[in-house]
This record gives sequence, structure tokens and C-alpha cells, in this order.
Amino acid sequence: QVQLVESGGGLVQAGGSLRLSCAASGIPFRIDAMGWYRQAPGKQRELVALITSGGSTNYADSVKGRFTISRDNAKNTVYLEMNSLKPEDTAAYYCNVRTVRVFGNTYDYWGQGTQVTVSA
Repeated sequence: QVQLVESGGGLVQAGGSLRLSCAASGIPFRIDAMGWYRQAPGKQRELVALITSGGSTNYADSVKGRFTISRDNAKNTVYLEMNSLKPEDTAAYYCNVRTVRVFGNTYDYWGQGTQVTVSA
């Protein structure tokens, strides 16, 4: 059974830090990338950070310099270190795992989401 278990969300004051983790298991295909998306009420889901199988990273402009994505391949886990948090970072954060199947076709798996709330 495919499982993406997220943890690390919570309530924090502006300027504080949180570390999110997502442990993936049972993924039947090659993992191309792992990342984090977030969605605030009334807003579209947006990419926060991404790390590819080759180690390349990509960040949303709004989090550059504050967030760091990393991975532990042995544990099949991706992390998101969030520093200098702002109220605008408040959202449900979703772990994403992108896999590659035959002929280069991709398929995405999603975690249930973990809530991050940053108070002013």
C-alpha cells in the first residue's frame, strides 16, 4: 500500500521555524522528484519547493532564502525546513511524490496534508 506520512506542522509565531517531513513507502515506480505544495483557504495550490532525483532544487520566490528542502534517499523521506515564518505561510502543506513509469509517463502521489499556522 502506498503511504505518504506527513508530520511537523503546527502553530508558530511569526519569525519562528518548523520542520516538515514526509516519509513515503510502497511506491511501486521510480521516484523522479519529491516536493511540497501548499494551499490556503480560497487560494490555488502552489508549489513551495521541489527536489529531483538528481538533487536539483526549485523554490517558490516567496520562500527563497527562508525554506530549505532536503531528502534522505535511504529513508525515502523529504523534509522542508521553514525559517523566518510569516503569517502568509499559513496553509495546508502537502507532500508530493512524482514517479516515472513506462515510456516516461509520470504519476503523482499526495500526502494528506499538514497544517501550518503562523500567527502575527
